[in-house]
Amino acid sequence: MQPPTGGIRTTLVTEEAPDGLPRRLGFWVTTAVMVGTVIGSGIFRVPAQVAAGVGSAGEVAAGWVVGGVIALFGALSLSELAAAFPRSGGVFVYLREVYGPAVAFLFGWTLLFFYPAGTAAVALVFAEYLGTLLPLSPVGVRVVATGAITVVSIASYYSVRGAGAIQSAATLGKLAAIAALVSAAFLLGDGAAGAFGRGAPAPGDAHWGGGVALVAALWAYNGFQDMVPIAGEVRDPGRVLPRALLAGSAVVIAVYLAANAAYLYVLPYTALRASPLVASDTAVRVIGAAGAGTVAVMVMVSTFGTVNGLLLTQPRVFYAMAREGLLFGALARVHPRFFTPHIAVVSFAALALVSVWSGTFEQLTQAFVLGVWPFLALAAAGVLVLRRTRPGLARPYRTPGYPVVPLVFIAGTLWMVCSALVANPGPTLAGVGLTLLGVPVYVLWRRVARLRLVR
Repeated sequence: MQPPTGGIRTTLVTEEAPDGLPRRLGFWVTTAVMVGTVIGSGIFRVPAQVAAGVGSAGEVAAGWVVGGVIALFGALSLSELAAAFPRSGGVFVYLREVYGPAVAFLFGWTLLFFYPAGTAAVALVFAEYLGTLLPLSPVGVRVVATGAITVVSIASYYSVRGAGAIQSAATLGKLAAIAALVSAAFLLGDGAAGAFGRGAPAPGDAHWGGGVALVAALWAYNGFQDMVPIAGEVRDPGRVLPRALLAGSAVVIAVYLAANAAYLYVLPYTALRASPLVASDTAVRVIGAAGAGTVAVMVMVSTFGTVNGLLLTQPRVFYAMAREGLLFGALARVHPRFFTPHIAVVSFAALALVSVWSGTFEQLTQAFVLGVWPFLALAAAGVLVLRRTRPGLARPYRTPGYPVVPLVFIAGTLWMVCSALVANPGPTLAGVGLTLLGVPVYVLWRRVARLRLVR
């Protein structure tokens, strides 16, 4: 089965999607993909970075609440676009519909570098936690991360339903495990020693590095948009996609606030700020040495599910770009037996493996957030643009609180990026430069494409 060529701009909802990929996924799997890609490594690794950027338990909570509100408003905005354009490719499709192929290409170009990097960052956390159970050298950690990416890419290559089943199981497992950890912390932990008690920071330590802390929090919340690339394979997308985005966002915010409350309840603030394995340290204080191993398994299940979700969803962006003539045509191929974009899956996995061997977790995290989120702000702005330029567009779902909700998301994203620019100008400008490098690449690609048509 080969997909039809050319760009098709239709919102037709049938069991056979207009993208050449059959609609096989329902609400529960779609929601599991959304929750599973968001709750990965962030809640187990990022709280230390958030705490390091601020100076009190209250400010930590504020950072996570602000991040959650921004992410929720982003999901509310994207829901309108996802229901109107239920196509494989997600944000790439929305940017193309609103701003044209050049902006959409820049997003895809940026994704080529940053989304595989984000996948690699999560895989590295999976390997690091395995390293708490088995002796692993730094090279061994990268080898394990390589193995995790390889396994899930094979699953996505062969079956979207199989990868979806893995995602559902991993998501249920991680939610149950986090609930158990939070319950144990409040029932068995010594709250008097934690950040709410005598472990609170000294008054002189209080400060507000909101931008840096928010970048870290948004890394943990990032992923609410990672489900939409599979929209072309979701049944009844006009109804299912908004419901999955909103239900998933509510679950994630509740889980993150509960987990951070548990960390702060058990750990002194200085320990939280310095802990790269905060969930493990929390469990050790609650149930002793066995807690480290228990949490390690929990984090491994969680991060493995996130890597699986990313390999399931993000290659669809490559696939959509190729169908529009903005990437190599081979990436638009559909496997004749498995009905998956197999070449796109393999290509995405290869880029993720390169990232595994080329950066640290913190470098990959910062690059990912600062590279991708400006495009999410552009997509949210697309809701405002389309309401004016295409008022007759079929909208099965409309963003509540319009226009305040998309405007708040845009403002929050811009504030986060500007704060990061002030705090870390080098990496931020490098990310912007890498994105702008896509402009001459796009011009060259279009010229080559025109020459081929002439011939």
